[in-house]
This record gives sequence, structure tokens and C-alpha cells, in this order.
Amino acid sequence: SSHFFAEKKTSYFIFIIPSSHHQTIDTMSSELLSCRQTYEEMNDMLVGKKLIRNYSRRIALGNEDEFTVPTELFPVEALKVYSAWNLEDPIKDEDRAKYFSEHRGGSQGDYRQGMKKKIANVVDCLLKFPKSKRAVITIPNNPYHSHECDDDSKCMREIHFYFNEEQDTLDATVWMRAQAAEIFPKNIHFVGSLVQRVVSEINAKINGEAKKSGELFYLATTLVSVRED
Repeated sequence: SSHFFAEKKTSYFIFIIPSSHHQTIDTMSSELLSCRQTYEEMNDMLVGKKLIRNYSRRIALGNEDEFTVPTELFPVEALKVYSAWNLEDPIKDEDRAKYFSEHRGGSQGDYRQGMKKKIANVVDCLLKFPKSKRAVITIPNNPYHSHECDDDSKCMREIHFYFNEEQDTLDATVWMRAQAAEIFPKNIHFVGSLVQRVVSEINAKINGEAKKSGELFYLATTLVSVRED
């Protein structure tokens, strides 16, 4: 059957679609996982399932070693090249030819356009208004995207940045319209690199104790195993 029912929990609802292939489950947890643990959790949860709706997780970002999750599909150098590209940094033509492919994300995972200006806008917002709720990077540049065009259909939609005053860190929330678990290592490396870039530019302009990367709240509307799903 395809009917919906809701089970009342403490302060939110869990919506479940009774199906062996499509499942909506509540994964919101106060538990903080490492990037590697999150990648492993995604793959474990998808065993025997076609997709999971509304996957969420608190993830510790930390330094680059902590958000680098190398795999056979994404060796360390591929992660670095993709992140540099999406930060709008220069990369070598030979590196692009060597590491870029449709399997690794294609145009849906290309977030480069305008990224330097977007980062500068977030840094300016947080410096002028440290408690702001408007320090946001919107990834898509086309508000009326063509559903037949992969280049318009970016997987990552928005990233929100905010200071955690208790921990003295810069934290973030990222929203993905879809996440293939096999592509997660590329995405988390980019998000970690992006948060570090914002932190670095803020620290270069302030007097006082330097900020550091904190944690990420990660939300994927649809979680699948591989891009073809």
C-alpha cells in the first residue's frame, strides 16, 4: 500500500511510507559523528533500501584530515582538486582531465560559478552582524531551472553559516536535494574546505582569538547509494 501514517514523537512527527524499496525514517540525532562514521552510517542504512528520505546528521568537521574520507572512487588528490574547483580556485588542466567525470558528480556537482563572491558576502555578513541569520550561500544560480538540464539541477542547494558562541566555532548547516552515498566524500570535503575558507578570511580581518571550524548539520532530502539510483 502507499498510504501515509504519522507517529507522534516528543516534539516532531515521523512519516513512514510502507514499502520495501522506499523508506522515510527519522534519523535526526543529537549524536555527533565523524565524517568517516557518517559515510559508513549512510551505506549501512541503505542496505536493502532503494532510498531514504530526510536523512540528517550532526557531523564534526574539524581540520582537513577529519573531513577527508578517501575511497576508491575518490582518492585524496581527487577530493582536493574537486574542492579547489568548487571554491573557484585555479586548478591545472591535467588535473581536471585526470579526475573529473560524470560518475564523480558531473555538472550537478559543479558549484564553482560565483563562489568567491558568495564567500566574500558571507564573510562580510558575519563580520558586520555576528549574530546574523542571513549568512547564506545559495548554490544554484538559476531560480527557474530546466528539469531536463543537469547543469541547472545542483545537488547542493544552500549552506548556512553561524557562530557557535559556546564553542567559539563557526558552524554550518547544509541542505542537499539529493545525496548519493558514494559521492558523500566529495561533498563533505568541499563543505569542510568551504567552512575553513570562511574561517580563514574572517580570522584575517579580526583582532582577537582566531575562530575555528566547528560542526555541520547535514540534511539530504533524498539519500541513495549511487548516482544511478
